[in-house]
Amino acid sequence: MADLRIGILEGDDIGHEIVPASVRIARAAARAEGLDIDWVEVPIGRRALDTHGHTMPDGTLETLRGLDGWILGPIGHAAYPKVPEAINPHPILRKQFDLFANVRPTRSFPGIGALYDDIDLVIVRENNEGFQPDRNVVAGSGEFRPTEDMTISVRVITREGSQKVVRAALELARARNKRLTLVHKNTVFKLGCGLFVESAYQVAQEYPDVTVDEVIVDTMAMRLVRDPQSFDTIVTTNMFGDILTDEAAGLVGGLGMAPGLCIGRGSVAMAQATHGSAPDIAGQNLANPFAMIESTRMLFDWLGNHHGIAPVLDLSRHMKRGIDAALADPATRTPDIRGTGTQQDMIEGILRGMEAA
Repeated sequence: MADLRIGILEGDDIGHEIVPASVRIARAAARAEGLDIDWVEVPIGRRALDTHGHTMPDGTLETLRGLDGWILGPIGHAAYPKVPEAINPHPILRKQFDLFANVRPTRSFPGIGALYDDIDLVIVRENNEGFQPDRNVVAGSGEFRPTEDMTISVRVITREGSQKVVRAALELARARNKRLTLVHKNTVFKLGCGLFVESAYQVAQEYPDVTVDEVIVDTMAMRLVRDPQSFDTIVTTNMFGDILTDEAAGLVGGLGMAPGLCIGRGSVAMAQATHGSAPDIAGQNLANPFAMIESTRMLFDWLGNHHGIAPVLDLSRHMKRGIDAALADPATRTPDIRGTGTQQDMIEGILRGMEAA
């Protein structure tokens, strides 16, 4: 039997470039560590619509249930045709597998144009509730227009949902520097954000070794620009997290430097870079593959820890050495991070860096 079974879901546009690159690098690292990984291609997105008649074809979810994790490329659902078969797969995947925590690290690397040299923080974003209307109700939508001149958007905050994501953040904080910051707006959303904060402190009682503080979201937006070094692990609700993580990415080189991992309480995880599908540069050998490759590395790091498989952790470390080597050389960096190389140059640089390690 294979050590792990990992799904490949390329997504759309640049996903057809950066997901295969991530798999190629992970395969090389797996060979170096003597791991047997069963790679399973799974249709999703616009290409699946064209070939299978649906962006989430029959059998996709069933296949994923038999895997240890998967790599999901960016989804360009905004450009899908307006037909019932062209749905956004994101909320379905997160709901079906209870992937309620989106872990998004932000880290400075030398020479790439980061605004500060010493940023190392992680934002944990709640994934399955909040303002997003496609995931906060069982049926229908949490956004509706009762008259021609009025739209109502409903935000869902539950105690269970809040406690789940805060617990995940506390576990992460405990493994890092034992500091957690809650981000909210309970000065205005007294019941919604109030429940989130109340729930957070209830769970925090189980983690007396972790120091917990809180910051209002608009203050956090300012402080991320002024003093991001003062934060370590941050947890917040869905919409706030969506916005703050993009801001944080801007501090360290842009969305090409913004990896992500979706996790829950189960035994599976989903690697998903936080940027979009970038149709304007697809096929031009320009897209920065770092976010997708680093998301893939994070997947294996999580699986190695979760399942207690030491060679999988070695695979993750092997990938990290290659990534660090490529980012240190302008010739193997893409232009968005002050490099002179192409996407392919960066991929080859990572592979060479792993071979030299």
